[in-house]
Amino acid sequence: MIDVDAVVTWVDGADTAHAKKRANYIEQSGSALHENAINPHRWVDNNELYYCLRSIHVNAPWIRRIWLVTDNQTPDLSPFSQGFRDKIQIVDHAEIFAGFAKFLPTFNSLAIESLIWRIPELAEHFIYFNDDVFVSALVGKTDFFRDGAPVLRGKWVDYSSLAASPEQRQDAALMNHYNQIRSAKLIGFDARNLFHGAHAIHPMTKSIMARLFEEFHAEFIKNISHRFRVTGQFLPQGLYNHACIKTGNFTTVSKRDHIHLSSGVFDKWSAREVTDHLLKAATPDIKFLCVNDLPVVERNIPDARNLIEQIIGSDQNSALLI
Repeated sequence: MIDVDAVVTWVDGADTAHAKKRANYIEQSGSALHENAINPHRWVDNNELYYCLRSIHVNAPWIRRIWLVTDNQTPDLSPFSQGFRDKIQIVDHAEIFAGFAKFLPTFNSLAIESLIWRIPELAEHFIYFNDDVFVSALVGKTDFFRDGAPVLRGKWVDYSSLAASPEQRQDAALMNHYNQIRSAKLIGFDARNLFHGAHAIHPMTKSIMARLFEEFHAEFIKNISHRFRVTGQFLPQGLYNHACIKTGNFTTVSKRDHIHLSSGVFDKWSAREVTDHLLKAATPDIKFLCVNDLPVVERNIPDARNLIEQIIGSDQNSALLI
């Protein structure tokens, strides 16, 4: 049976040193930066990391090790037992950027995601989390890998109109779409038919990422050279997904098993509708919950944190699943 690690990226944007460093580089870059790249919520720590780690502890206790990738920061892990803390390893950006230190500091998640596979001692099979993604039900290894191949979550889309529309590249809500278009194109998939990966968890393998790094070396170097996100970058997990799809080394879920509360969800739905949608994550069929902007959710749903804690569950509900 394979070992599976978890990789979680995190930063405390309110940290004085980090905030000052970030402000200096934003100032140096002038007005050329994309709105999506410098929106302050990208670095705000709303204690999502606690929910992310707790959800792994409760619902995926078989995870071998958790690698927490950060920028010279140490989170408060005191709420967790010593046994669980022993599974967590702090990884500084300098470790994964070894040999590419000239591109540090970076404030770009796409640059960091391009190199997480270089974590020393990382398991061949790993699951990548943003810190705002939580495991909301008991899961086993086969929810992520089957016969060694990744289980992909997402949908096939036609983004040809976006690819032909340069003016929309400045829309903050569409940056991820353009990053996914770029990822698919590198592997040979047209914008008319590409796989848009869900904002959930991303099962990946170290060896395939290493191969892609060699095959698209110049593109990777360009990807990690941007201190802030740009629309011309590729999404590393999107590149990985399309590489697996091209070789047939993948499977997909039969039905949607994740919920994503995206930024701007209250522009479309009422607080009652969002609450009802959030509560769907309490059902066993929904295994992953992503909450992009927790403070906004809390302002509209004051009981949001209690609901999230109930959805994640407690240690009494956990079991070893293979």
